[in-house]
Amino acid sequence: MAKNKGTRLLITLECTECRSNTNKRSEGVSRYITQKNRRNNPERLELKKYCKHCNKTTIHKEIK
Repeated sequence: MAKNKGTRLLITLECTECRSNTNKRSEGVSRYITQKNRRNNPERLELKKYCKHCNKTTIHKEIK
């Protein structure tokens, strides 16, 4: 029997400052994996998370 998809999705959050900054101190981009409810939050998610490459709390946006 096949399972239906459900409402919870796995999403990836990526640091916006690491992506746009070319003069950063280290290589790489901070990413987090989390879940969201597709019915309650249909738009892209934005959260403040700690970025180890920037050494501060920055906005992380959902990527596809």
